[in-house]
Amino acid sequence: MVKIASYGTWTSPISAGDTSKPGGGFQWADLHGEQVWWAESRPAEGGRVALVRDGVEVLPAPWNARNRVHEYGGRPFVVLADDRVAFTNWDDQRVYVFNPDTPQVPPAALTPEPERHHGSRYADLSAGPDGEVWCVRETITGDARTDVRRDLVAITPSGEVRVLGSSHHFMTGPKISPDGTKFAWIGWDHPQMPWDGSELCVADIGVDGFRVLTGSTTEAVCQFEWEGDALLALTDPHGWWNLFRVQLDGSRTNLAECAEELGGPMWRLGNRWFAPLSPGRYLVVRSGRLAVLDERSATVTDVETDLPLWAADLSVRDGVVVDGAAGPTREFDVVRLDLSNGELTYLTGGEEPAEAAYLPVPVERMFGEIPAYVYAPSNPDFVAPEGELPPYVVHVHGGPTGRALPKLDSDIAYLTSRGIGVVAVNYGGSTGYGRAFRERLREQWGVVDVEDCAFVAQELAKDGTADPQRLGIRGGSAGGWTSAASLTSTNVYQCGMVAFPILDLAGWTSEGGETHDFESRYVEGLVGRLPEAVDRYRDRSPSNKARSVSGPVLLLQGLEDEICPPEQADRFAADLAGSGIRHAYITFEGEQHGFRKAESIKVALEAELSFYGQVFGFTPPGVPVLELRS
Repeated sequence: MVKIASYGTWTSPISAGDTSKPGGGFQWADLHGEQVWWAESRPAEGGRVALVRDGVEVLPAPWNARNRVHEYGGRPFVVLADDRVAFTNWDDQRVYVFNPDTPQVPPAALTPEPERHHGSRYADLSAGPDGEVWCVRETITGDARTDVRRDLVAITPSGEVRVLGSSHHFMTGPKISPDGTKFAWIGWDHPQMPWDGSELCVADIGVDGFRVLTGSTTEAVCQFEWEGDALLALTDPHGWWNLFRVQLDGSRTNLAECAEELGGPMWRLGNRWFAPLSPGRYLVVRSGRLAVLDERSATVTDVETDLPLWAADLSVRDGVVVDGAAGPTREFDVVRLDLSNGELTYLTGGEEPAEAAYLPVPVERMFGEIPAYVYAPSNPDFVAPEGELPPYVVHVHGGPTGRALPKLDSDIAYLTSRGIGVVAVNYGGSTGYGRAFRERLREQWGVVDVEDCAFVAQELAKDGTADPQRLGIRGGSAGGWTSAASLTSTNVYQCGMVAFPILDLAGWTSEGGETHDFESRYVEGLVGRLPEAVDRYRDRSPSNKARSVSGPVLLLQGLEDEICPPEQADRFAADLAGSGIRHAYITFEGEQHGFRKAESIKVALEAELSFYGQVFGFTPPGVPVLELRS
């Protein structure tokens, strides 16, 4: 029987532990012959990343196939021609090699032990000639977070590390040409981020020097593959990532010009938004959807599947696709799709979730020019009293060069199944809508993102979807920045959850020293260059106005975070202490940027629900009461 109960007090079978179920963290996929390989995170094992072949784990604990290059990591494994597997191990960041068919023989270290902890990191592994592993190496050269050097290297089967070259401060792993005479890579320098401007480079093996084939400081190459003695590259000279054929003399042809994003931001090294199918035909991920690009007709046509969202990790062989795919009621599973007959096989998951009836289905809406996905409260066992409007929280994605996708998010389902609505906003600066939309945020971070999120929240209240007196905001990383900036510059929200955030712009620079090398000059494009923009840095930073927040704050922080280190959250919490503003600050030992451990995920989500209950005026059953200080 359906019960009548206020929003926020509903009970649900979706627990805070559901986000940490084993096997739920697909990360990378690959095909080697007929074998399907992938990596998956294991929150119940402290966030360890396991390697899986055809559904069977082949790299047991304590091995952890993960690396720290750019702190976000890159492709951590490659299957070599002799069926051995090379991978990067988190604990020491070295490259190891093992034979999955002889599990009694443990992996052997291939690269030397660095002089300092995590002093050498390797990522974006690919197979080179004669059993070599080719990749990019990151070397820590000093004590500052920006003291980093990068080289393209080849690692021989005997463990010798040979430098192939270096072109830019940041580079992807090198890929050798089919004839074995050349290699290519993507490089970029500060102050550009890889989605602002990057270059496709090529060099002759054994010869000093390199040539830039395409890309610039205002054009971004995000993926390339060799095609005979030419290259295929995703780049955006006209504002959209399209697929080009690039000759070695630098001439290029757009294979199907379209105002569509066939690529994406290169946050991690080794993503694959396209893969060759047959001569003149290519599989692409078009703004998350699977599609076929036909060069002869210059068209891009969606592939009809039950799963509308596909990861940028395509592998194709003989018309069979392996990738991660998701949908409104499914998180990413590893799947195999036969394009000849449309047969879809789940390699992970597959069964309808037991809690399917409790899952919200996101509805895409346009609020002016701002896209958003609305997740209404959803629970078949409950309805709210007549006339009661639900509380809503704005979910702010990270990046900020990122996007919200209409897929199952267990954290969101945890809230909606208890009667709290969520709206995920693709504010100006988000990807998937072309460079012009992405650059709406240029020098406007803390303004456009804040205004867009506030507008969506107010429109939901205005049209009767949300209770205007019970609006909140939540986000992590750059989403934490927007949450904090919103609380300190608007009166739209009654409270906010701020996780592993940027709070002090001046500190989050190369001079400030409070972030890692990869993003240490990111804010120059988002806010402006110093010293000219010093007033903006000061005026927009939530750290300078903690006591002006519009309502209570829940602050969550990993203590080993090198991207948004705890120093900034520590200072913000200290400023709130004794202010009379209700707040809580929870720190997590052993967590980096984003929480990987099952217990951390559970504690954070239950604390957030209790927090909303205390602010919005309801008592959520079955969760510990979060202590709020003032």
